[in-house]
Amino acid sequence: MVRALRRAGVVVTAAALAASVAATPARAAYGTVGERETVCAVDLFVRTQPNGAWMGTLYQGQTFLVEGPRSGGYVYGFAYGHINRRGWVQDGWFC
Repeated sequence: MVRALRRAGVVVTAAALAASVAATPARAAYGTVGERETVCAVDLFVRTQPNGAWMGTLYQGQTFLVEGPRSGGYVYGFAYGHINRRGWVQDGWFC
């Protein structure tokens, strides 16, 4: 009887864990043009052009106004915070 109750507890716990994982949305997403997005990555480099020279770093929680266009996995826009300038960031790291 005790073994059956332990197994039932394990099954219920596993089912609850699976349900919570399935209900959790993805943490990072692509930016939407015209939206001021929050950086989800720990840090996100702002560059002069796609894969170009580094000009600053946005940190998790800071914001980036996605203006477009997109090019080679990067998106153009305005980096707020201590950077306060336009540049390119790798797309797909927004909350």
